[in-house]
Amino acid sequence: MRYTLLFFMLIVVPVIVMAQTGEIKGRVTADTVGLPYASVSVAGTKSGTRADANGYFELKGIPAGNRSINFSSVTFESKRISVNIVGGEQQTININLKPLDTKLNEVVVTGVSRATQLRKNPVPVAVLSKSTLERQVSTNIIESIVKGVPGVNAVTTGPNISKPFIRGLGYNRVLTLYDGIRQEGQQWGDEHGIEIDADGLGRVEVVKGPASLTYGSDALAGVINMIPYIQPDSTGFRGDVTTEYHNNNGMAATSLGLAYSKNDWKYSVRGTYKMAHDYRNQTDGYVYNSGFRELNFTGIARTDKKWGYTQIAATLYHNLQEIPDGSRDSLTRRFTKQVAANDDIKNRPLVTDDELRTYAIAPLHQNIKHYRVYSQSQFKVGEGSINALVGVQQNIRQEYTHPTALKQAALDIVLNTLNYEARYNMPVFAGIESTIGANGFYQTNRNKNATDFPIPDYNLFDIGTYIFAKKSWGKVDVSGGLRYDNRHIKWNDFYVGIDKQTGFGKKEQANAPGAQLQFPEFDKNYTGFSGSLGLTYNITERLLIKANVARGYRAPNITEIGSNGLDPGAHIVYLGNRTFKPEFSLQQDVGFIAYLRHMDIMAELFNNNIDNYIYQARLTDANGNPVVIVEGNSTYQYQQSKARLYGAEFTLNLHPEGLKWLSFNNSLSYVRGINKNEALIEQSNGAAKNLPFIPPLHVRSQLRFKLDAEYGAFSKIYAGVEADIYSAQNKFYALDNTETYTPGYTLINLSAGTTIKTTSDKKYLELFFQADNVFDKVYQSNLNRLKYFEYYQSSPNGRLGIYNMGRNLSVKAIWHF
Repeated sequence: MRYTLLFFMLIVVPVIVMAQTGEIKGRVTADTVGLPYASVSVAGTKSGTRADANGYFELKGIPAGNRSINFSSVTFESKRISVNIVGGEQQTININLKPLDTKLNEVVVTGVSRATQLRKNPVPVAVLSKSTLERQVSTNIIESIVKGVPGVNAVTTGPNISKPFIRGLGYNRVLTLYDGIRQEGQQWGDEHGIEIDADGLGRVEVVKGPASLTYGSDALAGVINMIPYIQPDSTGFRGDVTTEYHNNNGMAATSLGLAYSKNDWKYSVRGTYKMAHDYRNQTDGYVYNSGFRELNFTGIARTDKKWGYTQIAATLYHNLQEIPDGSRDSLTRRFTKQVAANDDIKNRPLVTDDELRTYAIAPLHQNIKHYRVYSQSQFKVGEGSINALVGVQQNIRQEYTHPTALKQAALDIVLNTLNYEARYNMPVFAGIESTIGANGFYQTNRNKNATDFPIPDYNLFDIGTYIFAKKSWGKVDVSGGLRYDNRHIKWNDFYVGIDKQTGFGKKEQANAPGAQLQFPEFDKNYTGFSGSLGLTYNITERLLIKANVARGYRAPNITEIGSNGLDPGAHIVYLGNRTFKPEFSLQQDVGFIAYLRHMDIMAELFNNNIDNYIYQARLTDANGNPVVIVEGNSTYQYQQSKARLYGAEFTLNLHPEGLKWLSFNNSLSYVRGINKNEALIEQSNGAAKNLPFIPPLHVRSQLRFKLDAEYGAFSKIYAGVEADIYSAQNKFYALDNTETYTPGYTLINLSAGTTIKTTSDKKYLELFFQADNVFDKVYQSNLNRLKYFEYYQSSPNGRLGIYNMGRNLSVKAIWHF
């Protein structure tokens, strides 16, 4: 009897239970494409699962009877269906989810520990999609971001060198990422661009403010994460060819992307090449030495499994960038060129027309190479997951500025960086999503065969640990966290001397005859706490209020504490200060967002107080005259004081429901930067009361027409007219003529585009047309460094410095196959 009962319990009972439960399988899609990691759950039970990377799912052990099955995914409308579960049977269910028509549900992955919806993130975030990036035709990726995100500006040195500024803060205060990897390429330099291919990006996420706990130091102003595009789930081979041409500087670009998917693996490669001659405007004509050549290569392999995913990628960037110096004939204002060292600028020969329009790179140029290899993975551990990242980068920067020794680099620096990160996304407990993690990097910088040495050889080790959590209470979403950072930077005594054969400077041993100590040894730790606390109140599904308070931290960069020499490409002698302390900021953000039926409204206000703020200022002697250490080059010495920045961004987009073909998009951004060094302000009679590099009031308005209907092979036809308005900047850092007044200006831009499809709908061509500065307005941006490239005190036409690009007509074509 005992054995009969045991047999009944082991065999019969499970069979009865199985007969009382059933299972379902199928696929969750969006427009016939598998929807990765969609949620499938049974209402009123604990049964649930997630779809795989291709949208397929299987759910077992569902109690028999009529059951409600919920299907959901972030940024898509949820769907609930009723299913009669039959015990012991398996049913197949395929569900197609529709995208939500509000941007509030867009997924954001930057600045938080794990993917979250835009509406749940209290930190000000802007997202640029792949289609938006493709429409905004620009010479580099930073300019595309400036066009699309209010509050973001760029310091420029010609059309291909742009450094991002967020709310008046830039350089090492804006952390630029490529697929979550810190971009390390001598960010301190004015003439150092961002070594990232503008083509092949799937999206760009911009975090405004020091609330990105994931990254620590150098994210004081915000984060720009550029995420490469990976083809959606579709077995087989795909590709695209992008061609682009700009008539102003003759820029021609071609980009080829190939992608292949099979089973759980995806592969993609992309190569891009662009070249341009000198750009032009009505005042300067062609601006000598503003051309460039750029080559990019990217390769990515990714696999998605039930246990998680792994992605391995490599990138190559090579840029030959000419270096303008503003040398001119004093009467004709035509550009001249240096042909001998220490020559008389008044006797330099004129640049010929052929030299201005040639694609050949001039002898005075930069040679920049950037290599990157990285891997990132996620491993599911129970209800949580572990993310791991490791990457290696090498940045090689050479500047050739010796007219009689063309193969001798004036600047030759190699920067090697090892990036690392590990974080644990803990299981949800009591409705709280939390993450703990650690990340940082190890870096070595070495001067090679150069003649000028603006910074020393150094070693740097950086590590930070953080904890982040978020929870929802009904309509209120709260998130915040804490972080602690430690950065150690060290260098040994660095000696320089003179090469007797060439007369150029060179690295030297300490005991060599005539050796001079340029950089005394240095060894210091910088530490700091940062954190944030914010909440979002969802008044309705389309209306919400956000508030956030964040403390930011930034360790001084290498030039701010260690520089003592000429950067030949910038024509600036930098002087650092070894006693500088880290910067600490306290920023408050308040935002109101509404995505309504006929309009979108967004208002963001911020106030940022910074202790130990570091900025550049021209060095003058006791009589107020500029200090000249290297003839023909300015001398800047870094300063430190308290500062305050405050301002706002407003967006009003009108899209009447009855006029779906029409939209009117408007944005306004304003920032004011105040120097809190009262003694210096009083001493300078108010000339130092404003911070340098602060953009003026900026208004952008665009009227856009779009036809949703198809006209034969043509579809998605649109056209737009835009006014890009900058007010005058009369609140500038005027001490010692570090900055000067900048008049306001308005640029009128036109755009148009369409999609051409074949009868099979499998191959199609996208065309984009753009006309920037239609009326060929002569202007200088106050963040244009070329504005200050001037050798004379006056000119015949009353205009000093170099002006921005004039009218530019461009066309882009993307062929998908």
